[in-house]
Amino acid sequence: MIYSGKALSVDVLPSGIANLVFDLEGSSVNKFDQETLAELQQAIAALQKADVPGLVLSSAKKTFIVGADITEFTSKFAEGEQQVHAWLVEVNKIFSDLEDLLFPTVAAINGIALGGGFELALAADYRVATESALVGFPEVKLGILPGFGGTVRLPRLIGADNANQWISSGTHIKAKQALAEGALDAIVDEGILIEAAENIIQQCIEGKLDYKKIRVQKTSPLTLTPIEMNVAFETAKGLVAAAAGPNYPAPLTAVMAMQKAAVMDRAGALEVEHQGFIKLAATEVAANLVQMFLNDQFLGGLAKKQQAAARPISMAAVLGAGIMGGGIAYQSALKGTPIIMKDIAQEGVDLGMGEARKQLNKQVAKGRIDGNKMFNILSSIEPTLSYDSIGKADIVVEAVIENPKIKQLVLAELESLVPKDTIIATNTSTISVDDLASVLKRPENFCGMHFFNPVPVMPLVEVIRGQKSSDETIATTVAYAKKMGKIPIVVNNCPGFLVNRILFPYFGAFSRLINDGANYKQIDKAMERFGWPMGPAYLLDVVGLDTAVHAQAVMAAGFERMKLDIDTVIDKLFEHKDLGQKSGSGFYLYENDKRGKPKKLPNPATEQLAASMASTSKEFKDEEIVQRMMVAMCMETIRCLEDGIVSTAIEADMGLVLGIGFPPFRGGALRYVDSLGLSQFCEIADKYAGLGELYQPTAKLRDMASANETFYS
Repeated sequence: MIYSGKALSVDVLPSGIANLVFDLEGSSVNKFDQETLAELQQAIAALQKADVPGLVLSSAKKTFIVGADITEFTSKFAEGEQQVHAWLVEVNKIFSDLEDLLFPTVAAINGIALGGGFELALAADYRVATESALVGFPEVKLGILPGFGGTVRLPRLIGADNANQWISSGTHIKAKQALAEGALDAIVDEGILIEAAENIIQQCIEGKLDYKKIRVQKTSPLTLTPIEMNVAFETAKGLVAAAAGPNYPAPLTAVMAMQKAAVMDRAGALEVEHQGFIKLAATEVAANLVQMFLNDQFLGGLAKKQQAAARPISMAAVLGAGIMGGGIAYQSALKGTPIIMKDIAQEGVDLGMGEARKQLNKQVAKGRIDGNKMFNILSSIEPTLSYDSIGKADIVVEAVIENPKIKQLVLAELESLVPKDTIIATNTSTISVDDLASVLKRPENFCGMHFFNPVPVMPLVEVIRGQKSSDETIATTVAYAKKMGKIPIVVNNCPGFLVNRILFPYFGAFSRLINDGANYKQIDKAMERFGWPMGPAYLLDVVGLDTAVHAQAVMAAGFERMKLDIDTVIDKLFEHKDLGQKSGSGFYLYENDKRGKPKKLPNPATEQLAASMASTSKEFKDEEIVQRMMVAMCMETIRCLEDGIVSTAIEADMGLVLGIGFPPFRGGALRYVDSLGLSQFCEIADKYAGLGELYQPTAKLRDMASANETFYS
């Protein structure tokens, strides 16, 4: 034994070759936390003195190394630029010492090698992997760039063009692509992974492979002419800037770092990387995106605890087919739970099966499944017009028309036809779960399960706990949502639940702005510049103006502050049957493009209508538009937290990000309030207090502001 620690060890294989094995104690995965890095430094120091002909880097876990320990980033970044720089220098010396060992090295990659894990592999002379391996650099999704030499070694191995794409996109790269582009040297069966690595080292010992030549390549400037350099990087910068947009600086910064470092040796190039990393780590964007990652981990852990009391689900059912029911059926079947899809009309069943086929055809086209798999998935969806087989289902999702009386009739009938322990979940988006439960004999088996449309795309599912919902019912519904590949958030019952309750004050603010003379196209542009994927007018068109009118009525009935004392353009468009994309006309006009997708066009008629309904004529600055829109949304988010609709700021913020596309780089509504400062937010809100209760800070918020508290500690 050359070295033994809690995160890794170095032993000698029967061939005499050393094997550094990562196996972080107490963790299901290997990651570069401070302890692992310290042990790696010690292990390499021991290897520098060891009499061995070569080194294999391997993992005793199911994956290689998933990357740096992101839970340490928040505290690390807060230490300041000098400390972050010192940390980067220290880590990169470890990786460079590995690269400079006096004997050949091979990384044996099983499973995932991302971020720092793949940067370690790049420091080795060769890389051999299993066919299932995934490699890459997801750092830009955290608002930073690779900091352990990734921007230095990757372009020198696979070329500038490929490196620009890999690093700026943050995508996971499959083994076959990595091999074809030169990041891997071989793909082998898992059973011979170590043997294959040893074989490569033996070829180096015998002089058949020149590992020293590879080291020169990795530590020297790129071998490109000035013209080639300009084409490679200037083209990439334009494409990356357009794809990332102005709110996500990391991808472009990474490309610029690689461009600057291209003419430098390893030491100079690493320093360029350090400076780029430090610059990004100090941004609010990086802080928020890192927090988003931690939030996602928190939700995963919470769901795991919540589903501890879950019963197994071997068969599901959905009542109400169409696009929504078909999407639910597709998602359930895709993830391995057979499902019955019932409707009262053949047209609905056909539409639901058509939706499932459409989604599966997309999977086939992308190469994710083959024809046989598609057939098997479709076969696990049972379309029917009767209740004959409904008793086989362990959980039934009701997804009929959004009408409380109809839903109550369907739910009461359904309850009489299923076994007494069957869970019934309603997919309502706004109707009180307790009101629907009032017609049931076994309300303990009932809860809400609110999917967001389109079901295959939107990751969030709200699991709504009614007053009488049992813990087992909630746990089982959470487990089913997780099994479907969704992210469940458990919320307590109220009109609109979490996401829609918060969304409609935002729409209300939009209507008041129009009434006060703002142009809705300017509102859309201002909110899109703020970071929203689409402005409120466009979003309303996508949701459907009929849906918006119905939901607004439900919200107004539930909350006095959400009643609008003005005539709105939304109501007028609804009256004219201009329902948005579904009718081809709403705030905008729509026509299908060459791919059959709706293309947004100006709608002069709606522009005239909106102008005619304005009570005043006023020019608005974008800042005022953003403040009025966001104060209303943020205040309702705060009320949801204070009312106990969700238990944590994390759940509230993630609900908005996952459910309606709140800009991830801003971290969610409560994170956004934190970034402004609670006192500053209250001052902004007070400017608009005359607009109504939606804009008025709560007493608790003012107390928090006075005490300099935040929603995220």
